[in-house]
Amino acid sequence: MDKHFYNESSAEKLGWDPTWFGERFYDDKLVRAIKKFQKANRLSADGLCGPTTFRVAWTQRQANIDDYQPVDPRYSNYIVYNNDFTPIEWDKFVLWSERGGLKARKGSYYDYTGRPKRAIRYFVNHWDVCLSSHSCQSVLDKRGISVHFLIDNDGTIYQTLDLQHAGFHVGSERTNRPSVGVEISNAYYPKYQSTYVKRGFGERPLVEGARVHFSELDPFLGFYDVQLEALKALWKSVHLATGVPLETPLNQFGKTSTVYEQDFAYGKRKGFVSHYHVNKKKIDCAGLDIKTLLEELDS
Repeated sequence: MDKHFYNESSAEKLGWDPTWFGERFYDDKLVRAIKKFQKANRLSADGLCGPTTFRVAWTQRQANIDDYQPVDPRYSNYIVYNNDFTPIEWDKFVLWSERGGLKARKGSYYDYTGRPKRAIRYFVNHWDVCLSSHSCQSVLDKRGISVHFLIDNDGTIYQTLDLQHAGFHVGSERTNRPSVGVEISNAYYPKYQSTYVKRGFGERPLVEGARVHFSELDPFLGFYDVQLEALKALWKSVHLATGVPLETPLNQFGKTSTVYEQDFAYGKRKGFVSHYHVNKKKIDCAGLDIKTLLEELDS
């Protein structure tokens, strides 16, 4: 395969250019730069910027956009599942229909309006690699995908669509249809720490030594405490609304699993998982100790 020709054709089709990878031309230097980027992001390092590599690069570029704008939302106190309302014990919760709400774009999810209640087996946790939930929703809209909830840096939770509908958030029809998901705002890369400080959110924890799929990750930004408290409140409400059990896959030592779990992705097991548990190509949310957080809900 002529990699130079492939990358030039891909750039014309998808809308990128060599400067995204620090180069100027469609040549061997660009191929090497793309390989380096792919390795750093745990992608197949072939030097070709296809759709998967493009999406990761595009999302990272979006995280650089300083589009933060304060909003004045109207807060609700319930989540919506097939037009039924379940209370949530969290002060900052905004429905898509309310002032300041964020709404999934029509056509970016499986619409089950008028059908019997969708059977939901598990809840998937993601990090968004964006600087805010508003930026994340913009990325989702442009990619034609969706997720049910967003948790912003200050702990505000946004519900973007009725849980009756299946979002495009896990990676395949088989995993999207039985699941609910949340994108927790976190730009991931330590270089964005100063941006959070500048915006008044303070420093994020730095996660070191986290492992996923048997590999140790480079240090990355963790979640704010307020985001984790919001997440627990959301889990509890979703559990009450859908019956998804407050369980998560464990390893042989009784700790939160750090590997892909086929029984959740393709089987009948139920509970709360991170994206990597149901998709071998994903690493979010590495370092999220779901077991401990669930135990705190019961205490």
